[in-house]
Amino acid sequence: MKKRKLGIIGGSGLYIMEGFEKIKWKKIKTTWGKPSDEILLITTQKEEVYFISRHGRGHKINPSNINYRANIDAMKQLGVTDIISVSAVGSLKENLSPGTFVIVDQFVDKTFARVSTFFDEEIVAHVSMAKPVSKALGKSCEAALKKLNISHKMNGTYIAMEGPQFSTLAESNLYRSWGADVIGMTNMPEAKLAREAEIRYCTVAMITDYDCWHPKHDEVDVAMVIKILKKNALNAQNMIKEIIKTYKDFPVDKDPTNNCLDAAIITDPRIRTKKTIKKLRYIAGRVLNKK
Repeated sequence: MKKRKLGIIGGSGLYIMEGFEKIKWKKIKTTWGKPSDEILLITTQKEEVYFISRHGRGHKINPSNINYRANIDAMKQLGVTDIISVSAVGSLKENLSPGTFVIVDQFVDKTFARVSTFFDEEIVAHVSMAKPVSKALGKSCEAALKKLNISHKMNGTYIAMEGPQFSTLAESNLYRSWGADVIGMTNMPEAKLAREAEIRYCTVAMITDYDCWHPKHDEVDVAMVIKILKKNALNAQNMIKEIIKTYKDFPVDKDPTNNCLDAAIITDPRIRTKKTIKKLRYIAGRVLNKK
């Protein structure tokens, strides 16, 4: 197995990683367009860690306009093998209060205005999303949260909605009836694209509010969210520093992501064009360039 390298995708409130001495901003070009921002290279404890702000520094890109493909391709170009996605979410359950972190293990994708695959021209691939996150990365996140005594829940279902508007009350109650735990706007198609790129992926969802279903919190507003975001961002940075130290202690040799493209590409090799193979060289070069 190739050398592991950690990437962090920061959501609302987490726009830069602080407290590191050796940092360098890198501009990455992709065939899918520009990533959300430059990528921050952090060198610490003999580790190279890459960080990108999903919305860009200053929060200038709305959820539907994020170039998810460029972000994942940039991480792949840099050799990232494992991604921790840190995301702000609303809670759909009474016992999951603002400030709680949820380590997500399942998604329900309700987005509709985004390109959700790298394989949209000429070459078709069908990857499995049955188990969409890395168990090993989830355990490393759990260990970090336990050590820091941060309130958290292991395993939860994340509803991905389009946004940028928050839910209607009817929608919020519908999602609660499904048994979902949290709702956010950004982890789809991000998780799907990471799988297609054979990058192990894990979401840590940081709860900022009760969406709009809660009778005592019946409207979500930005001021309320920002107040909790600041506290969550500090906890997230501390969590990431712990994860950097220990994530390699959790083995990933049986992770379904590792070689998922081996059985996913269905297009006849004889009709795959050089142009498309070149476009996919970072994402799927391992399998497309086989002799």
